[in-house]
Amino acid sequence: MGFGSVWHWVIVLLVVLVLFGRGRVSDIMGDFGKGIKSFKEGMADETTDRPVTPPAQIEGKGEPVKPAATEEKTGQN
Repeated sequence: MGFGSVWHWVIVLLVVLVLFGRGRVSDIMGDFGKGIKSFKEGMADETTDRPVTPPAQIEGKGEPVKPAATEEKTGQN
C-alpha cells in the first residue's frame, strides 16, 4: 500500500467530496481552469505585444576599462 495506490486516491476523493460537497468541488475546479486559461492568454499577449529588439550596443574608444583595484592600506588610520 503505497502513496500512489488507487485505493488511497479513492479515499482522498471521498473525503474531499464529503467535506466540500459535489457542487463546491465543481466550482473550485472550474475557477482553477479559468485561472490557467487566463494565465496562458496573458503569457501569449506578453510575447506578441512587444516587438523583439536587440539590446543597444555601445561602442567604446580605446582600451577596455579595467575594474578598480581595492585600495591598499598604508598603515595610517
